[in-house]
Amino acid sequence: MSKVITLGCRLNIAESDAIRAMLPDDDLVVVNSCAVTEEAVRQTRRAIRRAKRERPDARVVVTGCAVEVEPAMFAAMPEVAGVVANTAKLDPSSFSPFASSEVEKRISTSLDTDGRNSSHARGFVEVQNGCDHSCTFCIIPQGRGPSRSLPAGAVIDRVKAVVDGGAGEVVLTGVDVTSYGDLAGDSLGLLVERILKAVPHLPRLRLSSLDPVEIDERLFALIVGEPRVMPHLHFSLQAGDDMILKRMKRRHLRTDAIDLVQRIKAARPEIAIGADLIAGFPTETEAMFANSLAIVEACDIVFGHIFPYSPRRGTPAARMPQVEPEVVRARARRLREACAERQAAWLDRLNGSEQRLLVELDGRTGHAENFAKIAVESRLPPRSIQSVRITARRGDTLIGVPA
Repeated sequence: MSKVITLGCRLNIAESDAIRAMLPDDDLVVVNSCAVTEEAVRQTRRAIRRAKRERPDARVVVTGCAVEVEPAMFAAMPEVAGVVANTAKLDPSSFSPFASSEVEKRISTSLDTDGRNSSHARGFVEVQNGCDHSCTFCIIPQGRGPSRSLPAGAVIDRVKAVVDGGAGEVVLTGVDVTSYGDLAGDSLGLLVERILKAVPHLPRLRLSSLDPVEIDERLFALIVGEPRVMPHLHFSLQAGDDMILKRMKRRHLRTDAIDLVQRIKAARPEIAIGADLIAGFPTETEAMFANSLAIVEACDIVFGHIFPYSPRRGTPAARMPQVEPEVVRARARRLREACAERQAAWLDRLNGSEQRLLVELDGRTGHAENFAKIAVESRLPPRSIQSVRITARRGDTLIGVPA
């Protein structure tokens, strides 16, 4: 039976769901790779070797950003039967050469897939791909190419299919989601409006990582005023110090992020904030790091994705003066601890509250509207949305009972 192994971002998850739906019932393993850091590339190589050990007779095919950035390295791995370019991985014919002859002809030429193909109760829908920006630490534009948006009609059709397939929530994904709108007259806010109007039976809509500088008034109004847009935002902040932000070539300053979060929280206080933060970026002093540490409190970050900086070959930041690795690791640990402490206090405040839980396929876990993880003792219908009363916290997970 074919298998897809996913590394990296939510866009990769969405694409892996589409790949999984199109693959034949054959002995294929597709590794959908990530290139965001050197460690992500190493993890991809380990995943390939592990897949071949576990299924020696399988043909391992590699696609994704790491293949796009370093194709020769992956093609030379003895475990790899072949590579598929990132731009071709959603074309079923790309995998035909690796299928056994008796099943090759059965590979579907359609990407029709719904929420039941996903390994989650949520469905991930791609709205945009690629990036036009040049952040000095990032290799992804080389792996994904320039920004391009999917037509709104195609996105709406996909959302309908996912919801009709049983998914209780749709997550809009992309490399730079807030840049949606390179098609004339479009914007992410307008797309969200059209989705909500065209798919009235969509219970929950969630937005993946957002660039704070690109949130316009239309999108802001939907975030704070539309109940079907989930009260959980994840921002691509990367740092909390203005000099480091400039050296990263980010387009916002510290005060921009803080002011935006304060405006959002004033209008919809229950919104939970997440953020990507990089520790130990080249030239970062202790004072600069202190500003990044302080932004955890200033922006009320309860979901911190912390990345210890590591030089990525081919990026400008790799040529800048580097921070000592042990200092990078220590700063990453301090950021994680600050985010974990803030998250724990936030979760404790939710004790005794009633939350709407989207139940995962195991029937016992899921996420609240604010993306808090919840576990229940008694099994609930998978993919359903249930009211639960929070009774305790266990680590980073709330414990609930049906309300």
